[in-house]
Amino acid sequence: MAAAMASAFTRNPFIRAIFFSAFCLLLFVYTLRPQTARLQRIEENLEVYAPVHAQKPTDTFQPDCSVNGTNLKSLQERFGLDDKIEYAKRYVRFTRKEIPRKSITKIEDELLPAEFETVDIRNPPKQAECLRPLEVDVPKSPYPETVDASELLFGISTTYGRLHDERIGPMKEWSHWLTDGHGNSNGAGLILRLIDASDDEIEHSKAVMKEMGIDVQVFHSDSQIEMAQRYLSLLPALYDDASRPNRKWLVMCDDDTFFPSMHALLEELGKFDSESELYIGTLSEDVNQVARHGSQAFGGAGVFFSIPLAKRVAADYDACSTPDKLREANTGWGAQGDVLLRKCIYENTDVRLTALNSLWQLDLCTDVSGFYESGGKPLSLHHFKGGMWHTAFPFEISQISHTCGEDCILQRFQTKDNFILTNGYSIAHYPKGIDFNVNQMERTFNSAPSDLGWNMDYAFGPQRQTLIESGKKVSWELKDAIVETDGSVRQFYIRKKDDWRWKETRNGKRMFNTDGVIELIWVP
Repeated sequence: MAAAMASAFTRNPFIRAIFFSAFCLLLFVYTLRPQTARLQRIEENLEVYAPVHAQKPTDTFQPDCSVNGTNLKSLQERFGLDDKIEYAKRYVRFTRKEIPRKSITKIEDELLPAEFETVDIRNPPKQAECLRPLEVDVPKSPYPETVDASELLFGISTTYGRLHDERIGPMKEWSHWLTDGHGNSNGAGLILRLIDASDDEIEHSKAVMKEMGIDVQVFHSDSQIEMAQRYLSLLPALYDDASRPNRKWLVMCDDDTFFPSMHALLEELGKFDSESELYIGTLSEDVNQVARHGSQAFGGAGVFFSIPLAKRVAADYDACSTPDKLREANTGWGAQGDVLLRKCIYENTDVRLTALNSLWQLDLCTDVSGFYESGGKPLSLHHFKGGMWHTAFPFEISQISHTCGEDCILQRFQTKDNFILTNGYSIAHYPKGIDFNVNQMERTFNSAPSDLGWNMDYAFGPQRQTLIESGKKVSWELKDAIVETDGSVRQFYIRKKDDWRWKETRNGKRMFNTDGVIELIWVP
C-alpha cells in the first residue's frame, strides 16, 4: 500500500508541486526564525553602540539627580576616599556646531554650587542637589568609530608581565587608538614583540587583544639582543609584513604611547607625500635630553616612516647594527635605539627629521597638569604610567570623544565662578580669581635629571609661575569615565584632602579636610 502511494506521488506532477511548495514554506519559516533573532540581536547591539551623533537633543531632557552609591563605593575602593566626601553633580548639555576649536571658551554661567553637599558613601542619600544643565557649544568633530586607519602599521616591543600588569598594562589604552571602541579593528595593524615570552604567553596575549578588536601579530623577542638593536630591528619587521603594500606609514612607538585622536593624526600625516622618503617625529621638550641624546625623533612620541624610507633602512639594517654602531649610539645611558635609528638614516641617506610638533614625548616629572590644562590638542602622549614620570589616564580622558567628538578631548571652558574645566582631565577652581594669562602654560612640572628653569621654553614658550601650594588653585582630576548605553559620558573628578599641592602656602596648612568628588554627565 505504502509503495503504491509512493509510486503515485512520483508519477503525479501536481502532487509533487504541492509537496515541494509546502516543503519550501516550512524551510523558509525554519530559517527565518533564527535569522530574525540574529537580526534582532544585531539591532539591539546597534542601539547600544550607535554613535551618539545619531541622537538629537531634546528640549524635554530632565537630569537624573539620584546618587549612585555603587559608583561612589567603587571610587572609594580604587582611590582611597573618605567615607564622607564633598560631592557635586552636574549635567553638561553640548551642542555640536561648525565652529573652530578654541584654546578656551568662556561661559556666562556658573559651574558648581557655592557649597558642596557632604555625602556618606556608606549610606548615600537618594538625591543630590539638582542644578539645571550647563549649556556649551563644541566643534563638530569626528567620532573614533568612524576612522579608517588602515594606512598605519605600528610596531611595539614590551614584556608579557608589563603587558598584563593591572596597573601599568597598556592594552586598554591601545584599544582606544587601534579599534573603533566597540570591539572592532579601525584598520590599523600592530606588530608586537614580547621579550623572552613563552609560546603560551604569546598565544594568550594574542587572544586577549584579538578579543578586544586589535588587529595584532605577536612574536618572540630575545633579551640577549641589546635593546637598541631590538628597537632598530622593528622597522625591517614592519617593512617585511605582508600587509605593507596596503600601508602608507610604518610607526614605531613605546608601549606607553597614546594617540588621542586618530582622525587628527591621519589629517596631519595626509599633509605629507607618503611616496617620498620621510622620517617624521618630534624632539624631546627638554633641551637637556636633546643635548644628551641628540637631535632625532624621540620614540615615545611616535616615529613615522614612509614606505620608501623604510625600504632603505631595512636594507641597511645589518650595517647599522654592528657592535661599533651600538657603541656609537651609547650616550652615557647605554646604547639608545632612537640614536641608532637616527645614525642609520643620517649616515646612509640625505633624509633628515621632519618635525611634527603636536607629537609629545613628555619628558616631564612631578605634576604635569600644566601641560594637560593648557588647551592644546596633542597628537600623542607619553610617560603617563607613573614611576619617575607622571601619572595620567588618557583612555579615560578620551572617552568624551565617543559622544562629543574628538575635538572635545582636553577642550577648556571657563565659567563665571572662576572654574576652568579641561574636558576629560580636570576641574580647576581659582578661589581668588583668574588674574593670569590663561593662554600661557602653568609650569607645574620639572625636568630630570637637572632643571635649568628654561628647559622647556623652546617647546612650550615661557611658562607662567605655578599656583601649586599657593592657596590660589585647587583641582579635581579625572579618575574614571564611563560611556553609557544612552550615548552620554559620565566623568568622575576627584580631589584628595591630603594632596600636597593644595595648601595655602608652601609647607602651610591644607585647603581641605575632606575628599571631594565631582560627577559630570555630558549629554547631547
